[in-house]
Amino acid sequence: MTQVPQESLVPNNTLITATPEEGRALSITLARHCVHAMQRELEVLKNGRAQYAHDPYGLIAASHVVAVEFATVAAANNYWR
Repeated sequence: MTQVPQESLVPNNTLITATPEEGRALSITLARHCVHAMQRELEVLKNGRAQYAHDPYGLIAASHVVAVEFATVAAANNYWR
């Protein structure tokens, strides 16, 4: 099986961003990197997508993960004050 390329869990080893928009994008990246770290097989990831793409609870759960990541990034950036 094809493996997902290994990525740094924290890009550039920092949570600091210039804007909340960049922070939100970083949050999505962090969530994706976590999923890739837990499930390294690309085919399994792609096959699973068909299952959760139509499951509102799965999508809500994924959104929650991004929200938690965003809270962490926002705190690291002192809420961009």
